[in-house]
Amino acid sequence: MGSEVRRSSCYLGLDLGGTNIKAGVVDDSGRPLSSVSGATRAALGPEAGLDILGEVATRALAAGGVDWSEIAAVGLGAAGTLDAAEGRVVDASNLPGWDGFPLGPRAQERLGRPTVLLNDANAAAFGEYWAGAGRSTGSLVLFTLGTGIGCGIVESGRILEGRHGLGGECGHMTIQMDGGRPCSCGKTGHLEAYASATSVVRRAVEALEAEPDSSLRASLEDGSLSCRVIAERAVEGDRLASRLMRETARCLGIGAANVMQTVDPELVLFGGGMIAAGSSFLKAIRAEVSEHASPAVSGRTRVEFAALGGEAGFIGAAGWARKATIGP
Repeated sequence: MGSEVRRSSCYLGLDLGGTNIKAGVVDDSGRPLSSVSGATRAALGPEAGLDILGEVATRALAAGGVDWSEIAAVGLGAAGTLDAAEGRVVDASNLPGWDGFPLGPRAQERLGRPTVLLNDANAAAFGEYWAGAGRSTGSLVLFTLGTGIGCGIVESGRILEGRHGLGGECGHMTIQMDGGRPCSCGKTGHLEAYASATSVVRRAVEALEAEPDSSLRASLEDGSLSCRVIAERAVEGDRLASRLMRETARCLGIGAANVMQTVDPELVLFGGGMIAAGSSFLKAIRAEVSEHASPAVSGRTRVEFAALGGEAGFIGAAGWARKATIGP
């Protein structure tokens, strides 16, 4: 009887990024039984990518002590614009040559289990909703602060995907109307152009020309400058790093306030390396939210850091597969 219960309550989650694939077996309560990763090697193309996906998935099962027969379904979160209904990649700049590829159906064929496809930021948001910082809430917004800014919105167990699968692309909201910084999408003034991890590093490099005495100079020269380093230096009291993080908090607070006024969530979460800046960074974001959102909204919406870290994507993908299999 015990093995039958386990067979009906294990799901495989896969988080496919341009650099790495993360995978894990997740039980019916959202607890990961394993967590592994491997290089995507996206430039090899989607056919080779499927083989790599299969290898990482097999390692995840072995690490969790689970057989393929015990996996009820597979959830696959992938970066880029997707047609989730058809299981197809529409546009994925960090997966060259994958545009138009029927990733969902082909992954299902390769893995031999029912497979659902969803955007990676949506997967991470659902992971936090199901098993992370939002597990006791009815709705949340998650901003993922990485190379770009991903965002996922969950309301009453449903992911806001929109008519064209582009719902929740909050990293591309405009926060600077005139003379804004260029965004990766080709437009200007978007939130991502100011507050993604990549943009914070770029702003730091520009600012170091005027403030060469900052401790960030050494990191720039030895090639270790990253958003996490900037956040850590801010905690240590570096003046430039502190200013960069305050400015970033302002941008994120404005972005959060805009989304809060639009969807009225119960909880707004921030995840990614920038949260290394700690409680002072979160306090600054909250202050900006209070400044820019109406009291009726800001007074009722919690703003917190995400809880699942790098495991949110595959946990959420597994949870979405579970939902597709057994319902709410």
